[in-house]
Amino acid sequence: MAKLRFSALAKRSQRERVKIKRFNGKVSDYFGSNVFGPQAMMEYLPGDVYKKLLRSIETGDKLDISIADAVASGMRSWALSKGATHYTHWFQPLTGSTAEKHDAFFEIEDDKVIEKFKGSALVQQEPDASSFPSGGIRNTFEARGYTAWDPTSPAFIMEAQGGSTLCIPTIFVSYTGEALDHKTPLLKSIAALDKAAVAVCEYFDKDVQRVHATLGAEQEYFLVDEALYYARPDLVMCGRTLSGATPPKGQQLEDHYFGSIPTRVQDYIADFEQEVWKLGIPIRTRHNEVAPSQFECAPTFTEVNKAVDQNLLLMDVMQKVAERHNYKVLFHEKPFAGINGSGKHNNWSMGTDTGKNLLAPGKRPKDNLQFLTFFINTIKAVHDYADLLRASIASAANDHRLGANEAPPAIISVFIGTQLTEMLEALEKNTDVIEKGDNMYLKLGLNKLPEILLDNTDRNRTSPFAFTGNKFEFRAVGSSANSAAPMAILNAIVAKQLREFKRDVDAQLSKNAKKEVAIVNVLRGYISACKSILFEGNGYGDEWVEEAARRGLSNIKTTPESLHAFVAPKAIALFEETGILSKREAEARLEVSLEQYVKKVQIESRVLGDLILNQVVPAATEYQNTLIKNAKGQADLGLPKEAYQSVLDDIVEISQRLTKLRQLVEAMIEERKTCNNMPNADEMAEGYCHKVRPYLDQIRYEADKLELVVENELWPLPKYYELLFSH
Repeated sequence: MAKLRFSALAKRSQRERVKIKRFNGKVSDYFGSNVFGPQAMMEYLPGDVYKKLLRSIETGDKLDISIADAVASGMRSWALSKGATHYTHWFQPLTGSTAEKHDAFFEIEDDKVIEKFKGSALVQQEPDASSFPSGGIRNTFEARGYTAWDPTSPAFIMEAQGGSTLCIPTIFVSYTGEALDHKTPLLKSIAALDKAAVAVCEYFDKDVQRVHATLGAEQEYFLVDEALYYARPDLVMCGRTLSGATPPKGQQLEDHYFGSIPTRVQDYIADFEQEVWKLGIPIRTRHNEVAPSQFECAPTFTEVNKAVDQNLLLMDVMQKVAERHNYKVLFHEKPFAGINGSGKHNNWSMGTDTGKNLLAPGKRPKDNLQFLTFFINTIKAVHDYADLLRASIASAANDHRLGANEAPPAIISVFIGTQLTEMLEALEKNTDVIEKGDNMYLKLGLNKLPEILLDNTDRNRTSPFAFTGNKFEFRAVGSSANSAAPMAILNAIVAKQLREFKRDVDAQLSKNAKKEVAIVNVLRGYISACKSILFEGNGYGDEWVEEAARRGLSNIKTTPESLHAFVAPKAIALFEETGILSKREAEARLEVSLEQYVKKVQIESRVLGDLILNQVVPAATEYQNTLIKNAKGQADLGLPKEAYQSVLDDIVEISQRLTKLRQLVEAMIEERKTCNNMPNADEMAEGYCHKVRPYLDQIRYEADKLELVVENELWPLPKYYELLFSH
């Protein structure tokens, strides 16, 4: 029974270093070489076409459709020069991953094969949408869906031994134009934030024509040897281990964090870095994370839509390159119990087309009033829509991580540091400053803001939304998540808040208030309204749970409970005002998310039941039979019972745990049947959350205790120490 495990261990021990085809030269010599970016456009497009396309990309204006054929022709020529044989519209359905359907470049005309790629094929395609989740937007028998080119995210080449493919980032919508993907609402939120932020920037700098959200997504992940991975059905089908006794050594010595990267791992990282650099993904950071076998990579900041696409592409490349190194990458938020899980910390800010980071202070006090304006409005947006932000990062996997030692709690709070907190308190209370408008900047200490932030950039690991000097870090996003969903919500709520701010300031200006005085007056009111969400302490403590309740902050611990924030009247009003989702689209997303939650818990319960009945129980029974023979043999020899009492104790313990396991598995199956007969998705998700899911922990407890008793040679599943220390 344990043959697969020991065969996997033998393969792991015999691994040899994989030779990497290193690019000879500087990274700058090949960075972005597989991206149809400005350099490739200049080379393969006519001058006037290049200028029109670049203007559309930079300004967000609608693409001049008359240039589509010329762009397609140039893109095809470039792709063919890179060895591409096919092209695909690369999109992000509501499954959470990416999707693609490949078409060859050639067409047959008059019995001749001709390389062709028309503008119509570039701009729009009609993939079969019947099997993608839609939340009721379209019927299963209605297959029509459309992908439409997103020129703001560059096309790229995915290399493979079987032939390279030109990938064109697109949105994905239904026949009736409703969003069936994550990119469409993200793009709409970007436009809403741009418009609202530019209007506010006019108070400070009339040269600002565009504001773009920026994102840097830190990606955490685990690496597991491929042979051991395939010997664990739970890892293969669920992405996480459903059983596994805690090893004597885990992360308690804190010796893995920032430690020397194992040679085999570094070979893998160097390999995938080279691949993603060719794709223009600016990965700069790599290091060991806290848990054994856990690592992190992080890029520099870029525009949020492009950053989201790059992160999804990064995850895809990491998985493909891992195969060359006999690894499997685990992006699940909690693949191993008892040690840290993984997040995708979303570092978010806003930048102007004049080169200004709106969440960074400047040299002039006036710049710092602008900084405070966007800083305080962001905090108020998070305060007013905390439940919606919580919903944006909800998933069955992330529920295992939130509130654990490595992740923020489910309570949404904002960390800004002691000195900034004191500064906001002074601004809120100092009415004398308002009366002395000419001296306002100095009285508020805005001339000292840069110095304050130099000593205020430490991060609170327990805060889900922390200010880190020139950006906010949304730490609660899960490692497997598509960042488009939380970023669309964040963009939208900040856009809504900035609109409200402009209305409030303009109302004061209409009463002849001085501009600076009006701005500070409004900000003071906002501080009073949202300061309950500011928290500097330990988010893991029970004291914070009690304090948060006193402050009126939500503590939404489960995904089914949190998801209903998407269809709350407040959220629907936000979506409709900013234009990112219709009511029907929001309801569809709720339906899809509830269905995904149910299916994931359902799959886990089925896999665990199978593991217990077909692997754990037989292994424990076999060992129990060995013990029975041992005890009988000692009794037959006339030895006193005290001599083999420990053997009898093990026999009894195994019997009790096997009985308990069978009872728990049978009860879980019955509970699952009950949930499957519930009348709607809401009740089914709640049932799986509160009725089925608790059995997973109870069954795991009994199985893990058996693992500690059963002879090592008989245990069928690779153990934690084998999975985590396999490099």
